[in-house]
Amino acid sequence: MSVENNIGTKVRQLREAKEMSIEQLAEQSQCHADQIRQIEEGALVPSLTPLMELSRALGVRLGTFMDDDPVEGPAVFDSAEAPNVIRFSGKDPKATSSSLDFYSMAASKKDRHMEPFLIDVKPRSGDAPPLSGHEGEEFIYVLEGAIQINYGQTTYELEAGQSIYYDSIVPHDVHAKGDQTAKILAVVYVPS
Repeated sequence: MSVENNIGTKVRQLREAKEMSIEQLAEQSQCHADQIRQIEEGALVPSLTPLMELSRALGVRLGTFMDDDPVEGPAVFDSAEAPNVIRFSGKDPKATSSSLDFYSMAASKKDRHMEPFLIDVKPRSGDAPPLSGHEGEEFIYVLEGAIQINYGQTTYELEAGQSIYYDSIVPHDVHAKGDQTAKILAVVYVPS
């Protein structure tokens, strides 16, 4: 089963369990009601920022949306196996394709506080999306290719073997530099 569809199903289940309407969740999360409807229907998987806002409004960890069957012990990730991919459409609510393909490296780890991902960062097409921020911190290590990070008023360009660690409350955007897909290891920490 696709992780993309699981996220929408989990958002809907959590919202209904709390007896919240889509409009109430939109108000509490600062997300648009239409965006929540699209997420629940599986038509859209947004960037991490809206998912973080939804998780906070629903009172759950971000990882709850990506969890498989949680286990107590360590989570082992093998890139040779076909992990579930989460295709984020980015920050553009009108986007129809994925600009970031996330492979959760700890979906089975119960009660985790960090979210480690392998991410395929695709080249940007069209205008630059707006920068967005969220609580927490992010660590990015470039495995292949090159990326550009717009962080506040500063731009960082990183190539394979380089990393960056930043406070994610500062509005930011990560995208591939040039016309080649990049691969990164990203660890996201969001306080509960």
